[in-house]
Amino acid sequence: MPIAMAGFRKLARVVRHQGLHRLILALILFCLLSMAYLAYHVSAGPKIKEAPVPLPLGDCVATSVVGGGQRTPLFLPSQVSQRRHSVRTADTSRTEPVVLLFVESIYSQLGQEIVAILESSRFHYHTEIAPGKGDMPPLAWRGQGRYTLIVYENLLKYVNLDSWNRQLLDKYCQDYGVGIIGFYRANENSPSSAQLRGFPLFLRSNLPLWDYRVNPAAPLLYITKPNELEPGPLPADNWTTFLSNHSTYEPVLLASPRPAEPNQLPTHSHQQRALLATVMQDLGLHDGIQRVFFGGGLSFWLHKLLFVDAIGYLTGRRLSLSLDRFLLVDVDDIFVGKEGTRMKVADVEALLHTQNKLRSLVPNFTFNLGFSGKFFHTGTDEEDKGDDTLLRHRQEFWWFPHMWSHMQPHLFHNVSVLAEQMRLNRQFALEHGIPTDMGYAVAPHHSGVYPVHSQLYEAWKSIWVIKVTSTEEYPHLRPARYRRGFIHNGIQVLPRQTCGLFTHTIFYKDYPGGPQELDKSIRGGELFLTVLLNPVSIFMTHLSNYGNDRLGLYTFESLVRFVQCWTHLRLQTLPPIRLAQKYFQIFPDERDPLWQNPCHDKRHKDIWSKEKTCDRLPKFLVIGPQKTGTTALHSFLALHPAITSSFPSPVSFEEVQFFSGPNYQRGIDWYMDFFPIPSNVSTDFLFEKSANYFDTEVAPKRAAALLPRAKIISILINPADRAYSWYQHQRAHQDPVALNYTFYEVISAGPSSPAALLSLHRRCLQPGAYSSHLERWLHHYQPSQLLIVDGVQLRSSPAQVMDGIQKFLGVTPYYNYTQAFDESKGFWCQKLEAGRTRCLGKSKGRKYPEMSLESRVFLSEYYREQNVELLRMLKRLGQPLPIWLRDELHNASWS
Repeated sequence: MPIAMAGFRKLARVVRHQGLHRLILALILFCLLSMAYLAYHVSAGPKIKEAPVPLPLGDCVATSVVGGGQRTPLFLPSQVSQRRHSVRTADTSRTEPVVLLFVESIYSQLGQEIVAILESSRFHYHTEIAPGKGDMPPLAWRGQGRYTLIVYENLLKYVNLDSWNRQLLDKYCQDYGVGIIGFYRANENSPSSAQLRGFPLFLRSNLPLWDYRVNPAAPLLYITKPNELEPGPLPADNWTTFLSNHSTYEPVLLASPRPAEPNQLPTHSHQQRALLATVMQDLGLHDGIQRVFFGGGLSFWLHKLLFVDAIGYLTGRRLSLSLDRFLLVDVDDIFVGKEGTRMKVADVEALLHTQNKLRSLVPNFTFNLGFSGKFFHTGTDEEDKGDDTLLRHRQEFWWFPHMWSHMQPHLFHNVSVLAEQMRLNRQFALEHGIPTDMGYAVAPHHSGVYPVHSQLYEAWKSIWVIKVTSTEEYPHLRPARYRRGFIHNGIQVLPRQTCGLFTHTIFYKDYPGGPQELDKSIRGGELFLTVLLNPVSIFMTHLSNYGNDRLGLYTFESLVRFVQCWTHLRLQTLPPIRLAQKYFQIFPDERDPLWQNPCHDKRHKDIWSKEKTCDRLPKFLVIGPQKTGTTALHSFLALHPAITSSFPSPVSFEEVQFFSGPNYQRGIDWYMDFFPIPSNVSTDFLFEKSANYFDTEVAPKRAAALLPRAKIISILINPADRAYSWYQHQRAHQDPVALNYTFYEVISAGPSSPAALLSLHRRCLQPGAYSSHLERWLHHYQPSQLLIVDGVQLRSSPAQVMDGIQKFLGVTPYYNYTQAFDESKGFWCQKLEAGRTRCLGKSKGRKYPEMSLESRVFLSEYYREQNVELLRMLKRLGQPLPIWLRDELHNASWS
């Protein structure tokens, strides 16, 4: 029995052991089968997602409505051509090219949308809160209209004006040929139907609409191309439509009431649906004023397009861009994309195919490829073949250099090291036959272009002979409508635009917010508006946008087709150098840059050299004018232990003169080299004195852009004495004009006088127009940032004046100014040890012969109005009146 039991236990152990083996074998077999199944499906599935098909041109004009019915004939009011002949063409030649915009509030959405279009188009405008009651802003001055167009965010604010203001505004529009644009936006409290007060025009509100189309007979159409019908619903359900039998009204945008159910659409040609006007043009036949009414806001893209046309039409094309649009599509990061995202052979072939298709729509269209040679052949085998295919077709494209290793240029502080990186990229281009003569380059991440890294500009010119670049950072990345161009160190910098495609947006279905967001941008959204409102557009894309789902090809073919479907814009492409010439031909005022503080923009600070610091910028400026005591003030300020002046310039009479002349083109690196690095940023005060800043027209804007928080000090003396002092100053410097003409002959010179005499005449008189020059400074600085010093008091009581200046600056510690008076100079001097004094140079405090009575009387009358305006300004600012101003106005009142 024990033997039998032992045998049974042995048999059980064998069975259990064999079962465990079977289980392990079964698990291994299952894993192998699963891996084989997965490998089969992975290899059999598509490796690249199928690219969406670009919008075909045939989709622009619908041939039938949804449901198979025939298209309703477009409604055209009768006698259109006859009425057109009687429409008076807008003549706004007696008005300033400025739009007067009445908004509900400065925060209203529609008001901001209107402003965005005006600013994008670079149209000047003035905003007023629409008065419910109260005075209308001044509309004309001395026979010249101040505004060429009136826009009301809320049409009812215009319609319901009190009779006095309504008559005033209408009379202005009639006399000066000024038109009006108004927006009527319905809400839940709006009546379903009503007559517009004072007009033979009826409204129907809060309607859902369907199937929109543009009336080709509308006179305001210029950019807009009327299509026959665009099927589908209009966004939102609160549309307002206009109806009238009066011959003055011409519908512009038409739509039909949206059916409650899709099966209610007409199916037979005799079933015509009503057409309602959401945009109505008033031809001015009713009361002599041309208007355009919008039955909604600008959320609908076609309203934006028609709003641009309405502005152009009502201003006689004074506020209108041409129909020409210049496009350049840059493809950055060629050879750089990470493995698995780069272009393959089929992608390159698709790039070529699309380029050829687009050339039939956009003359000379060519993709512009930016390369970094270090990353050539760093993808998969298929992607490396794509690199080879690009090079095989290199003559089909334009090329521009990135950095060899895609490094940001601002990280290189040595020009020679930066140049070596460029030299490697250039050598790569020469070895592979890539064209190197385009004269265009783009820095990775726009580093070094703006804020300016001077080493980049020098290296570009020496290695690549670069003449053009582009950036999205000037003056700031956002809002994009503010981007501008400039020229620095012989290189033309053009604004660059984004198009919604970045290195990570490579698959259509994974587009941020969904594919509909990209399509919305193309079809009337941000991308479309960029082309509409910018004569020149350089678009930034990336290598990865042309592999994968080829979103770059999809986007730009769709965009071009959509633009040509809905507009008369003439698209074309120019090579970068010719494009830059065209840009600055259109916008010549942008040639000069406007330098700003890099530390006030985080993005700018991130692409600015860490070796540079904004602490070297001054905290206050002494702006002049000349011959009022600025040099004396400079000397007194320099005595303060916490105040440090700029280093003297060896070429411009010791003054830096950065904001007022050609030195400004040198850039802020050059400017900051005139200042030491402060030992204590919070307590040390850097400053500079340039007396010609005061009356230089561009100086306030330039200073405020770079030093928006700086304080400004100006010294004023009697402008007649200032003019005489300048004349004597020129005589002391042997100016032949000053030596050959008396002071009275100079100040009374007429327009037919010799050019040299007129030049001295202007330099004597123009700086004395104090109120005009100060108003310009106050346009850019707050009153609390400006201190006006009485030059007479500075001479007579400098310690008292310096106490006031210390309080104004908020500088510590307090410095007790003590002085001694040198009677031979008639001016204050600094006390030194052992009873010695240090006085200003011989040219300062010089005594001149008395001004002739004839000249004094002439100048007193010449400056009378300016002095009165100065009095009013100082009272408004709460600043004390200078002694000389009181005396001058008192004497003038008795003369």
